Amino acid sequence: MESSTSELVSSLNAYWQAFIVKLPAIALGLLVLMLTLWLAGRVSQALIRPVRYLSSSPLLRSVSQRAVSLILILLALYIFLKLSGLTEFAVAIMSGTGVLGLILGFAFRDIAENMIASLLLTVQRPFRIDDVVQINSYTGVVQKVTTRATTLVDFDGNHIQIPNAVIYKGTIKNLTANPKMRGQFTLGIGYDADCQQAQRLALQLIGEHPNVLKEPEPLVLVDELGSATVNLKVYFWINVESTSVIKM
Repeated sequence: MESSTSELVSSLNAYWQAFIVKLPAIALGLLVLMLTLWLAGRVSQALIRPVRYLSSSPLLRSVSQRAVSLILILLALYIFLKLSGLTEFAVAIMSGTGVLGLILGFAFRDIAENMIASLLLTVQRPFRIDDVVQINSYTGVVQKVTTRATTLVDFDGNHIQIPNAVIYKGTIKNLTANPKMRGQFTLGIGYDADCQQAQRLALQLIGEHPNVLKEPEPLVLVDELGSATVNLKVYFWINVESTSVIKM
């Protein structure tokens, strides 16, 4: 028992002595790490200036700046481990602990997927800010695009965040990409009413609306025979650049 205790004390003493010896190097490494972290944001802004001239996309600038910052942080971490003499210790932990690598892999996979998807969406530009889009089962106005997700505001005022990887893999329907958009509504008339006269009157009224385009021409067609009414379908076109789709 005494021998085991003495061995433990000797081991702890050896670790302590090794820590004391490495303390100046660890302090220097921490100083370099903090300095690099402080400079990372400023240096990244300077390095991505060419991107600002080549692209007007705020998302592309944000992703580029974060990527440069991440590289600088990893470089600072490596310098810290190198100066403090902990490189072999860190390599032993990363290579010897497979569970840690697995956890980190799953943690960073979604982050990397969303960041890459945001870059691809920025380059391809299937939609822009203030566009009305339908993404999978969600419909709303594009409010914000970040490196992680795209925020939609639906017609009830709810904010919906959709991961960029889901958007890139899903179906995107841009309702305002074409400046001309067709709208429609149903008009019911009684069976005793003159159907042709009702169609002419509906065409006249919809044609007089200032936001309805003359070309393509509006249409009024018989849609179905209901239990109490003849249902007419009124089709018209508007210019989404001058008319709010939400108010339709």
